[in-house]
Amino acid sequence: MRNTYIDNTKAKVIRLVQITDPHLFKDENGELLGINTLASFNQVLREIQETDFDFNLILATGDIVQDSSDEGYLRFCERVNRLNKPVFWLPGNHDFQPKMQEYLNSEHGCVNSRKHLLLGETWQVLMLDSQVFGVPHGHLGQYQIDWVMSKLKEHPERYTLVVLHHHILSTNSAWLDQHNLRNSEELAQTLAPFRNVKGILHGHIHQQMDAKWHGYQLMATPSTCVQFKPDSNHFALDTLQPGWREIELHANGDIVTRVKRIQQAEFLPNMHEEGY
Repeated sequence: MRNTYIDNTKAKVIRLVQITDPHLFKDENGELLGINTLASFNQVLREIQETDFDFNLILATGDIVQDSSDEGYLRFCERVNRLNKPVFWLPGNHDFQPKMQEYLNSEHGCVNSRKHLLLGETWQVLMLDSQVFGVPHGHLGQYQIDWVMSKLKEHPERYTLVVLHHHILSTNSAWLDQHNLRNSEELAQTLAPFRNVKGILHGHIHQQMDAKWHGYQLMATPSTCVQFKPDSNHFALDTLQPGWREIELHANGDIVTRVKRIQQAEFLPNMHEEGY
């Protein structure tokens, strides 16, 4: 159970916040495609604090840092610790896992490297590593596939939310869809025998998605910095604002969710950029 986090709340509804793709830099003034990523991240956290959504914990779904810097990871910890809630992370394609393991752990506050979360009496969350080091696309290795199956067998009575970085369904954008999860059907085959898998949550695509995939509720969430324009075969940015996702896990297996975007500031990218 060493890699398992247990929240023994008796609440009938477990509430989560997802933040994703902050792309922080060593330099506090670092910009991604014209947006200061620390400033937009701070604004998202500030507006999360001001909501009346009483959440249990935070899921950070990858691309925490853009430049593999110690400072970026430490700054992430320092900022999210202000929310005073447990934070659980997984790697994205831009992340450097040795530094994540070094800095994103409970020694640096609320941030925790555990991947198996037992929440309340009826739910579990499985945090997967879809990173293929050095390339943008994703793949779940055999260890990850075996681990998912073992946890589903271990807790067949619990409803399950599967979380990863890379996307599964097409965004109708050829430039972005080439960087998807390459073995999504293997994941589907792994999950199929277990009837209590209810949802799949990811980041990576810097846009909102709420869809169905093999009967699962599939959710993707805006980045806390720049947004990618959907339905665009060539690289294109969107003027929609940074955001986050609120998730309610109900005792009957229902998932109720909504995306929120910042309201008290505006971050606009450099629309002339042709890629990153």
